[in-house]
Amino acid sequence: MEFDFLPKLPKSNLDDRQFKDLVEECILRIPRYCPEWTNYNPSDPGITMIELFAWLTDQMLLRFNQVPQRNYVTFLELLGVRLLAPAPAVADITFYLSAALPNTYTIPTGVEVATVRTETEEAICFTTDRPLVIDKPYIRHFLTSQSAEDRPQILRDRFTNLWTMRSDGEWSGRELAFFDEQPQPGNSFYLVIDGESQCEGNVLALKFQGEAATSTGINPDAPPRRWEAWNGVYWESVLLQELDDTTRGFSFSELVSQGGNPLQGADVVVHLPQSWPVTTFTTYQGRWLRCVHTASQNNQPGYSNSPRIVGLSARAIGGTVGASQSELVRDEILGESDGTAGQAFKLQGIPVLNRREDEYIVVTPPGALPQTWTEVKDFAESGSQDRHYTIDSRTGIVQFGPLIREAAQLQRQTQERSLAQIGTQFNRSPNPTLNNELERQYGAVPPRGSVIRMVTYRTGGGTKGNVQRGSIIIAKTAVPYVARVTNHISARNGADAESLEDAVLRVPAMLRTRDRAVTPEDFEALTFQAGGGAIVRVRCLPATSTTEAGIVKLLVVPAANTDTITRGEGIEPEVLTLSAQLRDQIVAYLDERRLLGVQVRLQAPEYVGVAVQTEVALESEYNNPAAQQEVLWKLRIALYRFLNPITGGLDGKGWPFGRPLYPSDIVNLFQQFSAVRYLGVVQLFELRYNGQTWLRSLPQNPVIDPGPLGLICSWQNNRLRSGHVVNLIQ
Repeated sequence: MEFDFLPKLPKSNLDDRQFKDLVEECILRIPRYCPEWTNYNPSDPGITMIELFAWLTDQMLLRFNQVPQRNYVTFLELLGVRLLAPAPAVADITFYLSAALPNTYTIPTGVEVATVRTETEEAICFTTDRPLVIDKPYIRHFLTSQSAEDRPQILRDRFTNLWTMRSDGEWSGRELAFFDEQPQPGNSFYLVIDGESQCEGNVLALKFQGEAATSTGINPDAPPRRWEAWNGVYWESVLLQELDDTTRGFSFSELVSQGGNPLQGADVVVHLPQSWPVTTFTTYQGRWLRCVHTASQNNQPGYSNSPRIVGLSARAIGGTVGASQSELVRDEILGESDGTAGQAFKLQGIPVLNRREDEYIVVTPPGALPQTWTEVKDFAESGSQDRHYTIDSRTGIVQFGPLIREAAQLQRQTQERSLAQIGTQFNRSPNPTLNNELERQYGAVPPRGSVIRMVTYRTGGGTKGNVQRGSIIIAKTAVPYVARVTNHISARNGADAESLEDAVLRVPAMLRTRDRAVTPEDFEALTFQAGGGAIVRVRCLPATSTTEAGIVKLLVVPAANTDTITRGEGIEPEVLTLSAQLRDQIVAYLDERRLLGVQVRLQAPEYVGVAVQTEVALESEYNNPAAQQEVLWKLRIALYRFLNPITGGLDGKGWPFGRPLYPSDIVNLFQQFSAVRYLGVVQLFELRYNGQTWLRSLPQNPVIDPGPLGLICSWQNNRLRSGHVVNLIQ
């Protein structure tokens, strides 16, 4: 292990002799100790033995010279540095009900769901982190506007004196057009849900009843509209896929083609954000949904006439809740105390995730009531009566307070020297209380015979938890009224345990910052610590103007699963989004360590997708279809690994912030393969993902510039195969 980050100070080896020096030294001693030995040729068996023992000695000296590195690790132990445990992946799990329920239904915390177990892979278990409330929604207002503003100012109520609501919450009335007679981009309508309904994270089915034979003039396969919900900060997209809109953009084309009547109604299924606060716009209050008429794209026709409806209702058919990759262990008996200090026990499930408020140890003394003990980071501030313990998250070892004894001879020598300096003679008579004064108990000791029990804890973590979308489909815990579960977005933020090399790099930054954020390097180091392994890259941006004084901007790249690269696939853009949970965790950690008056702004980089198109000529020995396909497969994997914010770049540590991509970079990458003879023209296509659709530009030659806040990526997902077109030149 090399510590390349350390200053290169001049230092000598403890023994600088090498293999050649050892052999020559032994040969020079032969005439003195064995004069009859005169054959020094390498073929002589004696010389062979000398070389063998010289090689063994050389290996011993190599280890001997590495003693300072071992001392460095010992210094880390003296500082109390522990290797970080794996970080659990987080996922948004959607529960779909078998039918809409008439009353509020709650799915409790701790429901376990998992991936499918195969012959080669174990099932990966996730546990919900909070309760999920699925409530009955009530539509209070139906409003329209001619423009889509972030905060609508002019709204028109379309329900008043025109429609009536039945007891079950369904609205009906005369024919209603919710866009202008000649629809224009920006026309929108708003659905305001009653603020008393706890619908955060719910899956709603909005049922629209339309007039028969109403022509809208659009392409039902690509309707020019978008569905959004106000999450308190911005309008968030809530329509996952076009198949969730069975009205086909309010054209009801599919329903009519199957012989149905639009008056029967068709559903639009929307997945509401988990943060969906009650908000007031103008004079209307509630939880806001809207549908916006967008500009036509790719020469698709827009609305020629406004769609018309005669009925509207909403019902909850499921909900989404956050879950972490963990398994819950309850009431584990660690053992029985023997009454001695410094006892250690070990939990069966490792690694142990960070403990929550309801995860602690209970000690039950013989014939006494159970006692709740408190976990501490170390025993430095613990007194002899403090019921404290520590847990090593990586190994699962539970440690109780130790008894520290100081050598009596050391204390006597110290007192003797101090008295000698002032001319007083030291009294050497034995002191019977000296032994008691030289002992100190750090933390209380569980009484002898006490039963030690861990109430609950969670085990899990690692990059294996960063599973793909649609992988979590098994409900390990039986939940009434739930028909199926799934994850519509890939799991994210899972990280493996910290290695010794990573700890060696982390400690100098820890000692430099001293848990205070002042310099840009301090903010970057503390952001890594706040993420707990859930982030892989951080950059603190410098202030560009005087108006930004006192504002710290941080670009954060969360951890993501890069195993898909080896399968010839890219990473999905959703896994690189900065989740609200991770954002709040980092900001709360930095707020306790920043200077007063400093504001922290956390954001994700602006990712720029890239598609590459070129022609490759292979060497003549690869004139075989199977060999050619293998080469193309390796080229695709190389591109996905190179154009990547985590594993990309020339050093393999992630694409540099703000660095443009040149065609010469692709040429240099492909020339590393011995099978490639030469390349044709390299074309680069820029891809922008707006959360719903992909926007692909014309070939960007000679460069794609992501800007100062950007990172080059290479996407691939189920909605757009933006992979690289690499054709062989025949």
